[in-house]
Amino acid sequence: MSSKRPRGDLGNGVGRKRLMKRQERVELNPLLWEAKERVSEAWSLGLEYCHEQGLAVDTLPFPHCVIPNFIQSQPFLDGLHNELLQQRFQEKSNDLYKFQQSGDLKESKEHHIVGLRNVLFEDFRRWLTDITEVKLENTVDLSCAMYEYTDVLLCHDDELEGRRFAFILYLVPEWETCDGGTLDLYDVDEHYQPRQIVKSLTPSWNTLVFFEVSPVSYHQVSEVVSEGKCRLSVSGWFHGPSLERPPRYIESLSPRHQHIACDEQILYDWISPIYMDMQTQAQVQEEFEEKSAMLLKNFLKKEKFQMVCEALHSTDMKWKRKGPANKRCYHQADEDGLPDILAQCMKLFRSEAMFLLLSNFTGLKLHLLAASNEDEEEEEETGETSSETKSSAINGHECSSTEIDGKPEAMDQREDEIGDGESGTKENEESGEKKKPSVPMCRGELRHWRNGYYTLIHDTNVENSEFALDLLLFCRCKGWDAEFGGVTSYIAKGEDEELLTLSPEENSLALIYRDKETLKFVKHINQRSVSQCLSASEKNGFWDFSFVYYE
Repeated sequence: MSSKRPRGDLGNGVGRKRLMKRQERVELNPLLWEAKERVSEAWSLGLEYCHEQGLAVDTLPFPHCVIPNFIQSQPFLDGLHNELLQQRFQEKSNDLYKFQQSGDLKESKEHHIVGLRNVLFEDFRRWLTDITEVKLENTVDLSCAMYEYTDVLLCHDDELEGRRFAFILYLVPEWETCDGGTLDLYDVDEHYQPRQIVKSLTPSWNTLVFFEVSPVSYHQVSEVVSEGKCRLSVSGWFHGPSLERPPRYIESLSPRHQHIACDEQILYDWISPIYMDMQTQAQVQEEFEEKSAMLLKNFLKKEKFQMVCEALHSTDMKWKRKGPANKRCYHQADEDGLPDILAQCMKLFRSEAMFLLLSNFTGLKLHLLAASNEDEEEEEETGETSSETKSSAINGHECSSTEIDGKPEAMDQREDEIGDGESGTKENEESGEKKKPSVPMCRGELRHWRNGYYTLIHDTNVENSEFALDLLLFCRCKGWDAEFGGVTSYIAKGEDEELLTLSPEENSLALIYRDKETLKFVKHINQRSVSQCLSASEKNGFWDFSFVYYE
């Protein structure tokens, strides 16, 4: 008995309907063809163009176009929306972004996704080629992104070999600017670095935005600040010949200084007595040399710390925004005119006595009186103890033995040591001669952190390209939660997994030694830092004294 169906029998019409469904054609907004010449003229001449139905072209701050009602069929859009929500999304989170992303949609077999892919990379690509006069390749880049409460994509330019135009199709519910999630466009300075947001595009259902990827196409997706709303979009790139890129701008190094001549009395005035004890310093050094990281709680004397915290709210202080936005965003205190107590605190961290104390804490040679690794080897041969030698320069303050508060839980998650502990004079492998010992230096600043602030890893950061000791003292961060952001993260170059995370903790001094292959960033501080705080002062974020020491 034959199992074949008679020709033309498609199962009571079910198969015929399925076949017809597969052949359904998605129609784009006919306005694209009606206004094609005007759009092309505006694009080529760098002019503004706005049609009464909302289609708009603008070349400032860089060429981009907004197309409302991109697809004509509402049933198709509803089906597409449902299929996209059924995708398997993966949480994406690093220094630059936090959102959920689908897998690559170029291999998807779902009916509506296939229809969108075809219309984008056939009909729309031909239209885009015609109006821009750029020959585009057949490469397909397509994925779906879901931004929910506190999700964000910080400032970047999208530049990658072959990318010529970026596009985003929004499938969002009713959306207002106050919900966040806007596409913010930046202008640039004379070094082609982002300067400030000059235009924000609010997402709307079935609107497509595309822009030219270039050395100046800096943009961001602002943080979604409305709970319960989902910013769903499909995005990708059309590939073609890249625009010529100017040399990457390398920022000048921050000023570094030698220690300030100052005796050990400044330490006794400021620092909790336990940390002036010789045995405590030896204990700290032993743990630091094993872990390359340490958190010293209640570091400053209570009365001094209280005075510092009160001064941070002084109305006389001047703050300046630190950028550019593709690298950092926070406030830095202007040291001219600092309240006296804050100026004294800055002096403490730059003092000769502090350089020596840090040497005792870490085993690094941050002072000529501090023993180097070579000195320790000689001492081991002669039977001398390095801890006594190092501590002799600062008379240990006699006090009862006190247990040091341990490092935070995040530090226990460390997967590998940060830095290899290498310090001191090094041999020249080729000549066998010793290099002249370097002079210990430091650089430092007082920073304010609040909602919207962050730092990013970037490939032109020469500040982090050498061995260094990071020091952070946190202020006014009582009750701070890691979910707020503001966490300092360390990762190995080329890796995403964190080696160490450090959350702000009141009056705690963090010491972290990093090598040339270790990068750091401060995670974006999100809306939770405002909405979940109980007091007005907590909503202001937190402050830290940030110093870096070089042997």
